[in-house]
Amino acid sequence: MLKLENNLFESIKHYDEAGNEYWSARELQKGLEYNTWQKFQVIVNKAMISCENSKFNVSDHFIQVGKMVNIGSKTTRSIRDYKLSRYACYLIAQNGDSRKK
Repeated sequence: MLKLENNLFESIKHYDEAGNEYWSARELQKGLEYNTWQKFQVIVNKAMISCENSKFNVSDHFIQVGKMVNIGSKTTRSIRDYKLSRYACYLIAQNGDSRKK
């Protein structure tokens, strides 16, 4: 099972304008030591299926957002990210690569 240090997990927590906590999937990806978004997206998709199989509304726990990033020469592009609930983070950890520490 994946282990993300609690203090690191809590340090990447954010709050929305209503005071609800959430985590950025892109930040969680780094914390769980996934080198590429493509590999991490596979885990996120598995977690979404687990969420749905548990009879929870996926869109309540995995909110897709776009994020603008600089790609050089004063150019930006939109990349996919998710605002994740604590439950979504748990599902991602449960569905992750068990060979990771």
